[in-house]
Amino acid sequence: MDTYKDTFTLPRPSAPLHALVVGAGIAGLTVALDLHHAGHRVTIIERVRMIAEVGAGIQMAPNAARILSRLGLLDEVMQNANVLEKNSLRIYRDDEELGAAPLMPGMAAHHNAKDICQPTGHAAYRIMIPKDRMQGDQRALRLLGQNVGMRWMGPGGHIMAYPIKNNTVYNMVLVHPQEGVANEESWTRKGDKKQMKEFYSEWNDLIRSLLSYAPDGEIMEWTLNSHFPLPTWIENRVVLMGDACHPMLPYVAQGAAQAIEDAGVLACVLSLTEDIDSALAVYERVRKERAEKIQKSAAVTRKALHLPDGEEQRKRDEAIRGPGKNPDLWADHDWQDFMWGTDVMKETVDNFEDLVARSHGYHPHALNAVAY
Repeated sequence: MDTYKDTFTLPRPSAPLHALVVGAGIAGLTVALDLHHAGHRVTIIERVRMIAEVGAGIQMAPNAARILSRLGLLDEVMQNANVLEKNSLRIYRDDEELGAAPLMPGMAAHHNAKDICQPTGHAAYRIMIPKDRMQGDQRALRLLGQNVGMRWMGPGGHIMAYPIKNNTVYNMVLVHPQEGVANEESWTRKGDKKQMKEFYSEWNDLIRSLLSYAPDGEIMEWTLNSHFPLPTWIENRVVLMGDACHPMLPYVAQGAAQAIEDAGVLACVLSLTEDIDSALAVYERVRKERAEKIQKSAAVTRKALHLPDGEEQRKRDEAIRGPGKNPDLWADHDWQDFMWGTDVMKETVDNFEDLVARSHGYHPHALNAVAY
């Protein structure tokens, strides 16, 4: 398929900066590329010796793909990507499809601050099933061969699954109640296959079959914690981005996308003015409210996906079947427009003077009146 193209051009700085990027994650690498493309010098520091896969697929939403295209990366990313055509919303027990949310190609077009971490009560198993472990299971192979995201909803948990690596690996994220009260966050903690299968033992037989193919010893289990919004993302000339300031829970698939948005906006503001303080103030104004709104939406979506069997669950299912607002915000058209349709880089460039005024507590029209 054709990838996204537009005519947006990164502004060029009149006085290039030397930026120090701490961390070579998605946010760090993207902002380094953005700044380099704009004409700044960049140094990246990272504590690990090698960047390696941590065992999960990642969804590249339209708002992220737009920025990757401007960096000249999207075509290369697409060579190794699966393009999901829709997201199928399903009941855990009998695999009934309640509805489908179309995806591609239609959706293409401060000081002493403390990070307060609160357990959600949930964790997520993450597994990747190679094609060769599915041999002989035609239903599993069909799932692997079709570019459809499967979203099974059940009491206390849900599953999100889709093919990756050009339909050679099936990626599954299985959200479930957290055992005990530990809230340590780790990307490398191993999960127990037996415990995983026990929790999903009453889910439909297709799910149970898929879980049986999970390679022993390769199941990851990530604790899911929510983080309170920080008072500010800026201190002096240090600015936070990505998971450092708005870690996302995996209910609306926006963790990487919001980090990439941070990168795009930061590169723009640092290239539009030599006043670094004003630039960072605009960055926070553009990004903080939007990212935290998307971050907060996880709680709403989690509740909708994890309802126990009963009247409230039946009302949810009817709402998904119907034409109105979808309780699963990831599949709701209005929320999709907000998440995916907003071009944060273009809005920053087009409204920069207004944003500078507002970030300093002025109204631009009042400034114009005084000037006149």
